[in-house]
Amino acid sequence: MAELTFKPNNVCCREMTIQYENGIVTHAEFIGGCNGNLQAICRLVEGMEVADVVKKLEGIKCRGSRDGLTSCPDQLAKALQNNNL
Repeated sequence: MAELTFKPNNVCCREMTIQYENGIVTHAEFIGGCNGNLQAICRLVEGMEVADVVKKLEGIKCRGSRDGLTSCPDQLAKALQNNNL
């Protein structure tokens, strides 16, 4: 099992940790941000293929983000894409 730690940009969450094995997300955790919503996202992506997580989450925008162009789910997708998982 491998682990990725990612510092997202322009969102409330300060850090993400994603564990994965054989192209499957086995665990995800967010530090900071909207606790209930981020717990739900983590539970939903666990057991999913990385490619499916990226496909579902990329491009989601948050009104609360500093630039209005991203969100914690979008940043999770970027973390997975940028690390070629």
